[in-house]
Amino acid sequence: MNAVDMILGALALVGLAGMGAALWALGKARSRAEVAEARLEAAALSPAIMRDQAAATAQAVTEQLVARATESFKSQELLAQQRMEAQLKPVAETLQKFQEHVTAVEKTRAEETGGLKAQIESLLKASTETQFEARKLSAALRRGAGVQGRWGEQTLRNVLEVAGLDSRFDFIEQFSVDTEEGRRRPDVKVRMPGGGVFVIDAKCSLNAFLDAQEAVDDAVREAALVRHAQSVRTHMIDLSAKAYWDQFPKEGSPDFVAMFVPGDGFLAAALDRLPDLMSDAMVKRVLLVTPTTLFALCKAVAYGWRVEEQSANAEKIATLGRELYKRLSVMGGHAAALGKSLEGAVGRYNQFVGSLETQVLTQARRFEELAVDHEGKEIPALEPIETAPRALAKLAPAEPEASGDPPVLTVARG
Repeated sequence: MNAVDMILGALALVGLAGMGAALWALGKARSRAEVAEARLEAAALSPAIMRDQAAATAQAVTEQLVARATESFKSQELLAQQRMEAQLKPVAETLQKFQEHVTAVEKTRAEETGGLKAQIESLLKASTETQFEARKLSAALRRGAGVQGRWGEQTLRNVLEVAGLDSRFDFIEQFSVDTEEGRRRPDVKVRMPGGGVFVIDAKCSLNAFLDAQEAVDDAVREAALVRHAQSVRTHMIDLSAKAYWDQFPKEGSPDFVAMFVPGDGFLAAALDRLPDLMSDAMVKRVLLVTPTTLFALCKAVAYGWRVEEQSANAEKIATLGRELYKRLSVMGGHAAALGKSLEGAVGRYNQFVGSLETQVLTQARRFEELAVDHEGKEIPALEPIETAPRALAKLAPAEPEASGDPPVLTVARG
């Protein structure tokens, strides 16, 4: 039912109410004239009353409907707002947590970004310093072949000393060897346990590699690295031809010579261009070594020396043990002789006491019976010594073992 139908129904109800009021007035009339007059008045008043009442009623209904509609709309709007707030509350909480998480992540990212920037700056600074030092080293090595040679020799010496070898005993530098082809001058001769030696050469040229580092064109750089690989191979072949392993027949030498390349990068660049370089060198009895691999080789040599020294010390300890045993045996004999001497002295003392008691003091005490003035001095009683000397130790050598070890001394308490 719409608002118009409601208004029409209200107006009909008002009209019926007016007619009822008129009929009630008619019933109250006591005479026909009054009734007739009342009817005329009612008929004259009914349309105006009905119109006024209908208008008032319509206005009241309209206001009531508007008020109810407004109230209903507000209630529905409030309810919808409450429902929406209830539905959006979890979303709002989630958004709040997300905002807090985003803030924390942003803070962490800012801190990490700052740290990363500092690390990148430090890395760039270190890289710049490294490049500067590399350029300085390259410039120094280009001053002449002698500079490269001294740098290689110093690097070789550092590796040997770090590995545990001593220049006074374990290796010899810059010595000469007279051969049928003339005098040879190896860089280092390393002494090995057991009397063997092996030679290390450190004269590898690095000029082509330095050219590659300074090249700005890739083709020029690659050509320089190829020359570097060929230079390493040529030096390896020349070193093999010197046959250093045959130059020390009295000392004994393994059938190889070590070719020292003073940097792993130098050898790696050569192997990239000549992959068979290492195997070819082994066939020609040349061991290509860098600071890393030479360190491992010399560390094994140093370990062998330590084992040999321990073995020599063990032999010295065994010798000292045998000598100590002999001296303990002699000292034990002296102790036994001294004990026997003490035992004899005690026996003789006891004999002396017995003789003095029975032969001399018996007669001397008779002076006391005769009331001889002895000035208050009495002859003391002499007691024999009943305790025998205690044996400190006696030798009880065990059966010697088949290994030839000296017998073991055991100490027996007397």
